[in-house]
Amino acid sequence: MNPRLDYYSASPKAMKAMIAMEALTSSLSIEPGLLHLIKVRASQLNGCAFCTDMHSVDARRLGEAERRLFAIVVWRDSEFFSPRERAALAWTEAVTLLAQSHVPDDVYAQAREQFDEAQLVDLTMAVTTINSWNRLAVSFRQVPSD
Repeated sequence: MNPRLDYYSASPKAMKAMIAMEALTSSLSIEPGLLHLIKVRASQLNGCAFCTDMHSVDARRLGEAERRLFAIVVWRDSEFFSPRERAALAWTEAVTLLAQSHVPDDVYAQAREQFDEAQLVDLTMAVTTINSWNRLAVSFRQVPSD
């Protein structure tokens, strides 16, 4: 697959805003390791090879176990994830697949058991941001680099 265009050079002003949003979400209340888990899961759901690769590599740099990274795609059937991580992954899926489920009440209730109001907004902003990155990377065919 060949990249279609370089969106950074095509619209620097738009990318500056995306980079600012990324910096903001990375500085909010959600711990970095959990951020990478949700970024990997959203990227998998969106079919974004570039972001799945990048955030898996970043998670490994933070000490995340390969075994857990491999299991994100089947997190419901794995014992590797804490209740907080499970709630975040369920929330990530519901927000990413918004048109399919409209974020069910049980997913909200599970998330509220693990996250206070501010944290849940912060988590949602992180999911929203990675979904935006995924849409850029998939639309313009950004590919993982060596």
